Amino acid sequence: MGRRGRARGRPVSGILLLDKPLGLSSNHALQRVKRLYDARKAGHTGSLDPLADGLLPICFGDATKLSAFLLDADKHYWFRVRLGVSTTTGDTEGELVQTRPTEGIGVEQIESVLGQFSGEIEQLPPMYSALKHKGKRLYELAREGVEVEREPRRVKIHSLNLVRADDLPEFELEVHCSKGTYVRTLAEDIGNALGVGAHVTALRRTAVGPYTGQQMYSMETLEQTAEQGQEALDRLLLPIDTALTDWPVVKVNADTAFYLKQGQAVLVPKAPTEGWVRIYQGEQFFAMGQVQDDGRIAPKRLMSGS
Repeated sequence: MGRRGRARGRPVSGILLLDKPLGLSSNHALQRVKRLYDARKAGHTGSLDPLADGLLPICFGDATKLSAFLLDADKHYWFRVRLGVSTTTGDTEGELVQTRPTEGIGVEQIESVLGQFSGEIEQLPPMYSALKHKGKRLYELAREGVEVEREPRRVKIHSLNLVRADDLPEFELEVHCSKGTYVRTLAEDIGNALGVGAHVTALRRTAVGPYTGQQMYSMETLEQTAEQGQEALDRLLLPIDTALTDWPVVKVNADTAFYLKQGQAVLVPKAPTEGWVRIYQGEQFFAMGQVQDDGRIAPKRLMSGS
């Protein structure tokens, strides 16, 4: 039997808040950052289109165990909408479909339709999206000129605010929305509600889950920091548990931690009675747990070295 190859790269652990540049896919951005860090394991937490920039959390090492929770988290976006022009993709990349006059549409008219897009709404996923149909990405089918039937999806718009409208027929919006929301579709639907169509001309993600105001790092900053060595890069990482700040904290003693680390559910006095929790021994975060029906806390994800 041959020997298993040693894992390549450093055992980096933590979360980097990358300010993804325009024109770069999320996966290409991930691979560039992973190389800079010489990291053994890394993943991102939800794709941003190449035409979008902004926050792309990169999870290293144990933080990849949390990536699904960030993927499910709410998002915030800033975007610019151009009224009167519809494209095949809902953004500037697509071919022109239709132009319509926008005279008579002002701030009052725009704000009057924004209320239609509040709370739970239904969206029809665009053909130019990464959803799959019979094993093939919708955007691949769209590029072949094929359109397939899609089921509407329910998403939640927590807030939708007009932030600038001094250059009509273009205006700027900010949205706080649930996962799975298509901002391009939202812009198109707003344009259709106004009777003139629309598309997105700029899109930036400004927040993901608990990461709403922290400093992001550009690719250029990372490359400059890398010249100072790996330790300088590591100082830009956030602790893993910062992704779970809205989860209750459960602190346990060494004996209870021992059983949790063996995969056994335990009773913890004064612990929450339901949901997910983050578990600490002293100040060390070592596991994500879930409260079972009988009140015991079951370990679901253990951190390496715990």
